[in-house]
Amino acid sequence: MFTVFKFGGSSIKDVKSIKHITNLIKKYDDCQLVVIFSAMDKVTNMLESVVESYISDKSDPIKYLEKVRIFHNNIIEDLFEKEASVFDEINNLFVEIEWILEEVPCHSYAYYYDQIVSIGELLSTKIMSAYLKDSGFKNNWIDVRDIIRTDNTYRNARVNWDITSELVTRHITHQHSITQGFIGCTSENITTTLGREGSDFSAAIISSCLNVKELVIWKDVPGMMNADPKIFNKATLFSRISFDEAIELAFFGAKVIHPRTIQPLKKNDIPLKIKSFFSPDDEGTLIADGIDTFPKAPSYIVKDQQILISICDKNLSFIVEDHMSKIFSLLALYSVSVNLMQNSAISFSICIDNDKHKIEKLINDLQKYFRVTYNDNLSLYTVRHYTDKDLKELLKGKIVVLEQKSRNTIQVIA
Repeated sequence: MFTVFKFGGSSIKDVKSIKHITNLIKKYDDCQLVVIFSAMDKVTNMLESVVESYISDKSDPIKYLEKVRIFHNNIIEDLFEKEASVFDEINNLFVEIEWILEEVPCHSYAYYYDQIVSIGELLSTKIMSAYLKDSGFKNNWIDVRDIIRTDNTYRNARVNWDITSELVTRHITHQHSITQGFIGCTSENITTTLGREGSDFSAAIISSCLNVKELVIWKDVPGMMNADPKIFNKATLFSRISFDEAIELAFFGAKVIHPRTIQPLKKNDIPLKIKSFFSPDDEGTLIADGIDTFPKAPSYIVKDQQILISICDKNLSFIVEDHMSKIFSLLALYSVSVNLMQNSAISFSICIDNDKHKIEKLINDLQKYFRVTYNDNLSLYTVRHYTDKDLKELLKGKIVVLEQKSRNTIQVIA
């Protein structure tokens, strides 16, 4: 029975990290492993700069691509002998990007994003597969585009579960396999991505299709915590948490887990462990069905770079079903997810991520039908299982723009 491991980019950010993760994985040689890697640390951001430059035509994208090439070449030169085949494999992946950049852009930003940024995961897994083999850990490198089938919603592709399940079980048969997160492929053989931070979701997809023993997501934190320790000094580690509570926290934006990760695991009753690759012997956090969350503590989630858009009928009529239908059809058109919504008699407000490649177009289209105002540079604060004392401390010194409260959860835009 397989176990799935997933490692993020921070775990393989340099030669020292790669050697550490290799030693960690080798301890599980007796298991049947599927190991999923993200792109190396900061590489996704670097490749995004390539796309930005290519689409905007304001600078030379090759200059940005060269930074990515140098980063990877420096790593493989330290890890491998000069005659190793991985040098040609890495070079061939960069040639794929160069071919794209030679053409005048004629598709959408989202299309080119998926074709170029996805290469980061292919680069990291080629390197990790080769180095693991050199270290005595036999493995089969799999192009995840051969096994995860999606539609053509670029940057946020939807999975065709029936075809994907058949492909996963057909291709993953070796003792150990190495593959990528974040990426999928259409039936026309065009690369797609599953959304930013989508590697966790990739791991859940493969885990679900193989009905694995467990999924372990290795992080640079001790496990799932009640707050981001980079923001909150007194963050508490959950030793265990229920699927339902984890789904709630992921939906509201908890950074440790991708929002879509939990549901396929819950459906197939596959336990999820979140562990620290710095301290692999520690228990971390167990997420499973039928368990109580421990310890009991409020959870704090902060989402920055938010924009609050308020929408009114141009004649100040009531906001009714026809208005809502038009608004949500435009949100769907631009693949925009709503983090918070609130309506009154004559207005409807939504808080969403301020993605510059989507929001300007969305607002322009909304203005064709509605009167639109907005506030940007905001943060969305969510507290699960809050107390008045918690809220007072959290909101100290902040100007609240909008507040929404339920029995268990409060959300504040400030």
